[in-house]
Amino acid sequence: MNEILLNIRAGFAQAGALDQLNLALGVAGVWLMVRRNLWAFPVGLAAVAVQGVLFFRARIYADAALQVFFAATLAWGWWHWVKDRGAAPELPVTKLGWRGRALAVGLAAAATVVWALALRRWTDAVIPWRDAFVAAFSVAAQVLQARKHIENWFFWIAVNLVAIPAYWSASLAYSAFLYLIYLGLAVAGWWAWRKAREGGPSLA
Repeated sequence: MNEILLNIRAGFAQAGALDQLNLALGVAGVWLMVRRNLWAFPVGLAAVAVQGVLFFRARIYADAALQVFFAATLAWGWWHWVKDRGAAPELPVTKLGWRGRALAVGLAAAATVVWALALRRWTDAVIPWRDAFVAAFSVAAQVLQARKHIENWFFWIAVNLVAIPAYWSASLAYSAFLYLIYLGLAVAGWWAWRKAREGGPSLA
């Protein structure tokens, strides 16, 4: 246990200023999204910009390019949440039907397979299936979040549940710890949005 705590502490100590800023913006952005606050979008845009720079510096170009998609989705979600709320205080939380859920899961699963096979064919990725799953289901979660569908949190929970043991098995306790934080926030997001859909007070 002490070794794990030392690993996490070392991760914080060794992280550069940009890494620490990325963590702060990421946690703040997700927390604001949990509360359905519109500030989640500008904070999220800043977070993916920093993340993109970090990936580019590390020469992880596919993930850097993915941040451009996330930025576009955040901008679209911001526009949608404001434009389509009409005279209401906020855009209501919505829920997909079974067909919509099946389609979202099916598309994300298909994208995972294609992405993983491409990584195996054209890269030297160590864990292509894990990387592909996290990327594909993160994309799906981001789109569902932009549409304010409560199911986005289930996708984020799945992403975090896959990422945590993957980083843990790679002896990256610090990264696993960060994804554990995101997992907790995703569960909190599902709970808060469910209560809002049932008629709870606006938190925006």
